[in-house]
Amino acid sequence: MKIQGKKIIIVGERDGVPAPSIAACVATAGGETIFMDTQCFV
Repeated sequence: MKIQGKKIIIVGERDGVPAPSIAACVATAGGETIFMDTQCFV
């Protein structure tokens, strides 16, 4: 999947991969994060 130039919505998980970590990967791949949130799913 090519992310470069795309707008991305990120939902991370507190005990898994948090949203800021995913956002860093998206930025490295050339994508633009338009919304990110880290949730706790219990």
